[in-house]
Amino acid sequence: MLKIKYNIALLALLAVSSCKTTAPPQQIVVTETPALLEIGNEKFSIEDYQDSYNKNKNASDSTRELTPEEYFNLYKDLKIKVLHAKNEGKDTTQDYKEEITSYREQLAKNHLVDKSLVEKLSNEAYNRLKQEVRASHILIGVSEDASPADTLEAYRAAIALRGRLEEGNDFGDLAAKFSKDPVASKTKGDLGYFTAFQTLYPIETAAYTLPVGRVSQPVRTKAGYHLVKVMDRRSNRGMVRIAHIMVQQDTAGTAAQKESAKARIDEAYGLLESGEDWEAVVESFSDDKQSRKNRGLLPMFGIGQMVPEIEDAAFALTKVNGYSKPVLTMYGWHIVRLVEKRSLEPYNVMAPSLRKKVVTDSRGKILEQANAKRLREKYKVQEFADQWNAVATLGDSTIKTGNWDYLRAVSTDWASVALFKIEDQSYDALGFLNYVKRKQQVKAKDASPAVVFRKYYNDYLTESLAEYEKQHLEETNAEFRSLMNEIKEGVLLSQVMEENVWGRSLTDSTGQKAFYDRNKDRYQFPERALATIVSAKDTQTVNAIKRTLTQSPYKLERRSKEILFGANATEVENEQLDALTDVYIVMEKNPDYIVEIAGYRSADENEMTSANRIRNVVKYLNGRNIPILRIIEKDYGSFRQAAEADRNRRVSFQFYSQSKSDVEKLYNAGKPEAVMIRDGYFTKENPLFTKFKWQTGEQTVTDNNMVIWTSVQKIEPSRGKTFAEARGSVINDYQKELEKQLVNRLQEKFPVKVNAQELEKIKR
Repeated sequence: MLKIKYNIALLALLAVSSCKTTAPPQQIVVTETPALLEIGNEKFSIEDYQDSYNKNKNASDSTRELTPEEYFNLYKDLKIKVLHAKNEGKDTTQDYKEEITSYREQLAKNHLVDKSLVEKLSNEAYNRLKQEVRASHILIGVSEDASPADTLEAYRAAIALRGRLEEGNDFGDLAAKFSKDPVASKTKGDLGYFTAFQTLYPIETAAYTLPVGRVSQPVRTKAGYHLVKVMDRRSNRGMVRIAHIMVQQDTAGTAAQKESAKARIDEAYGLLESGEDWEAVVESFSDDKQSRKNRGLLPMFGIGQMVPEIEDAAFALTKVNGYSKPVLTMYGWHIVRLVEKRSLEPYNVMAPSLRKKVVTDSRGKILEQANAKRLREKYKVQEFADQWNAVATLGDSTIKTGNWDYLRAVSTDWASVALFKIEDQSYDALGFLNYVKRKQQVKAKDASPAVVFRKYYNDYLTESLAEYEKQHLEETNAEFRSLMNEIKEGVLLSQVMEENVWGRSLTDSTGQKAFYDRNKDRYQFPERALATIVSAKDTQTVNAIKRTLTQSPYKLERRSKEILFGANATEVENEQLDALTDVYIVMEKNPDYIVEIAGYRSADENEMTSANRIRNVVKYLNGRNIPILRIIEKDYGSFRQAAEADRNRRVSFQFYSQSKSDVEKLYNAGKPEAVMIRDGYFTKENPLFTKFKWQTGEQTVTDNNMVIWTSVQKIEPSRGKTFAEARGSVINDYQKELEKQLVNRLQEKFPVKVNAQELEKIKR
């Protein structure tokens, strides 16, 4: 259709041209590329087919490419289904239009980003991440919306200060005296060590491009002009994960309180030095309740993400599980233990996250400016200075407070005043004024209303350009046009298939059964063994697993921390909630787990005390949606008395599971794939069974340094599957039959013609 329109336009142009010239008209022969495929009144070219084939040749089977001939049949069926959907008006419904609009919004976002610039900034950021820079700065404050005079004054002040630095004045002294950074009087302008994304992009760029010891020219940010001095540069120390023990200390506490905190951390350190278990010391001493639940473990961090004292102590540790001497921070005393160190990952691993960061951090301004420049170069923009001058008078001082409203100032019909045009589309002043009302924010005290108002205008023009491009993407971007056509066809195809094939195949139980009865020979079980197979590195482990699997639910080598009660106490108190929360988390994450809750009491407590303790713990878990069917209650009363008197008033937890895979997971927790447990039916050809004899009973073999044991409960002869057993396969096959019937019906409705000569071209 596009080809025909193009030819008509060309003929019209030639007709007009012939009226303007005396030269004899030349005879123009217009030829159309023959269609590869005709369905009804629709024609599809070999180019359309080739584009579709290149995108989808791996879609049905990722292990191999479809041949052009194989894909042609899929292509033909797709086109006839889409034509059927259009013929029924499915592309005119409100639901369809809303769905396409939603897809278009998402797709357009990806095509409006300067991907090459994003990639450039991502590469730059990655290279900067390889180093850490220590820099200092002096800030001469002036807002980004200040008047040109105020901005120039601040710039000159920055230049004058730089001159004093060049003459030999101390940077720290001048920073403490003149910098508008609120902490400069304490830090003397020192920003510490940082890397990419940890400060404003202009400051970061100055720090990474200057030699050590040099001072930058004034660097502009929203806050004003900065003079940046590079103090040091070193290789990135990577990422580190630590655990810690923290003893809280209030910086405003008394001397006695500080001495007490120091004594506690020293006691904890002494216990570690004498060989005490880390987890036990964390439990007894750490005041960090959140990390204490997880052996003191903290999230992984890099440079600039933790208080400097902890950061320095962590990166100073060289051996995993090594720990530091007590370290004092603003929060208190810490002992830091090294869990893991990671170096900078390769660019191809980090690239996706870097691309997201460069769009959202202060580099985003670079992308915005580049996009604005590109749009102004791409589209014809005509601005009307006289109209702008009339509108600009409305930008009074209320624009600084966020209370501006043009309706209070004038009654002009701004809808009839054109501010600018993009190509042939006009944008009126009313649209801009409403934009300002929506976007206005409180500005700095030194902001100039005229500057603020003009910036809103520039932003409005840029956003209008971006919206114009978005609305015309199909016309200007062939890739976007092709993707949108695919999406439209995909949505229509899904509707046709849901209505005629997928939905029917799932709900038509009579049709399923009839299909099964006609094709019973397709659905057969081969001869199979019902068995359990266990493999491990040694016989001892295999035997331990065998013992575990003798009774279901399977007892797991996993417990949770027991909770202790005071004498005669049965209610769950706040200090016991951490342990109960741990039990809940384990049960929530492992749906096949069952927990045995065992209650105990001292001999001198009431007989019902242990039962009441169990009841209150169960009540807590039920309240968090752990059902009673997943709980086993064991009341041991005063039996099994413990050596420690306090432990006689406890509730303990033992986990079981109804799944063999949970047993396997626990054995593999320390070393992945150390143990394998498989359960169910196996054929003779199954690789797991090739070493065993085809008979019932237990067998053990050794293969590749692994001990493999099986218990075969029975061997079933081959037989046909019942309808219930075959139902999944029946539905899949029934879908294929329904789809074939649909295509046959549509071919009768929309005759299909294939151009044999064009078809030969795709086979070459």
